[in-house]
Amino acid sequence: MVRAPFIPGPGPMTTKTPTTPARPEPQPGILKIAPYVPGRSDVPAGVTLVKLSANESPLGASPKAAEASRAMADRIHVYPEGSSRALRTALGEVHGLDPDRIVCGFGSDDLLHLLAQVYLGEGDAAVMSQYGFNVYPIITRGASAEIIMAPETDYRADVDALLAAVTERTRIVFLANPNNPTGTYLSAAEVNRLHAGLRPDILLVIDNAYAEYVTADDYEVGVRLVDAAENVVMVRTFSKMGIAGERVGWMYGPAHVVDAVNRIRGPFNVSLSGQAAAEAAARDTEFTARLCAHNARWREWLAASLSSNAIRVPPSQGNFVLALFATPEISRAAFTALRDQGLLVREMHSYGITNGLRISIGLEPDMRRVVEVLKDFGAKGPVDGEQR
Repeated sequence: MVRAPFIPGPGPMTTKTPTTPARPEPQPGILKIAPYVPGRSDVPAGVTLVKLSANESPLGASPKAAEASRAMADRIHVYPEGSSRALRTALGEVHGLDPDRIVCGFGSDDLLHLLAQVYLGEGDAAVMSQYGFNVYPIITRGASAEIIMAPETDYRADVDALLAAVTERTRIVFLANPNNPTGTYLSAAEVNRLHAGLRPDILLVIDNAYAEYVTADDYEVGVRLVDAAENVVMVRTFSKMGIAGERVGWMYGPAHVVDAVNRIRGPFNVSLSGQAAAEAAARDTEFTARLCAHNARWREWLAASLSSNAIRVPPSQGNFVLALFATPEISRAAFTALRDQGLLVREMHSYGITNGLRISIGLEPDMRRVVEVLKDFGAKGPVDGEQR
């Protein structure tokens, strides 16, 4: 006997089936993330571009690094070594570090993302300074954690404010030292004080992207702190040292942090040419010294020249300066005047600094042209929004 199919009757009128989205939906909070905005690279037609917006090396790459990258051209059909062993060995030898406690990545941003993925989750929070690198909010929100901004004092991270911002939900404190985009830094003593005020379950991430350019005597990259503690890592990059296009960064930390990051790291996350170029760049200390000497000379000159024209410049330890104008309107006019001359700098709206331009240190002729263009944009009196 063939039975008639069962046809269910109507269910209770109070039951409502959840609406199925018409398309895949991102995780909560993702669409609230403001995308990272890189430095522009466009100028008026017919004008030669001088890019001073991305903090790249004005002297190009180390010739040894460039040659090492080219030498990989006939091997691009093979995968790179999965753990960047030769590069980690070179970094260990150059900096006196244990290579087993180094992780390499596709730029330092890659490693910052991995740290957020490992140590942040829903209900957690990350603390960062008011004008800290704006990748920190992106990776924090991407991990479904809360962003807590600590106010700065005079465009400089404030240790007391950072510690006051810590709650029971804090899992990471991000510190760019020196900071991008302000160029200011914290001394070794201040960083140690920050660490001493944190619980042992909070990870202090010291982002040393501009460490090579620091000339201050009381600065320390954080190696001693990493070696003495179980909750500190330092992150570095090769992007500011002439091979930004290869996208190579590295991290040094406690063995347990390295182990956790390696568990979720992509198996071939640094390219063949990237590993070769970075190893050569790390070992070419002569080129690094020449690049840093050029930067120190022209950073000081540019800051002094702008200051003499009544443009405020916070003391910088990076390969750039932050020029602060009296009003956002003057800042915008200065940006346009520079751009019309092919001098492309970085506006700071994405950082909440509406009256500032970040200017990378370039070659001597470019620096002199910048000062010439900006000589009429200074203004006496306090800068709009100045912290006094």
